[in-house]
Amino acid sequence: MQYSIVIEPSPTGFGAYVPDLPGCVAVAESEEEARELIREAVEFHLESLREEGTSIPAPVVRVGYIEIRQAAWR
Repeated sequence: MQYSIVIEPSPTGFGAYVPDLPGCVAVAESEEEARELIREAVEFHLESLREEGTSIPAPVVRVGYIEIRQAAWR
């Protein structure tokens, strides 16, 4: 199973979250560490849901990119 993650820079490091798993977040000093910590957070989050008897949400968020012509920036 693959969940989309969002990693955002901040003045003090990086934050990461999983749109399909509300409340599943991580913060770190580097992007690499944020990726590692969000993976651990997802595993912990899913384990907690299983223990509670709550169904595991299917990943539905998709991430994509669009190209914007430079003229639109102005």
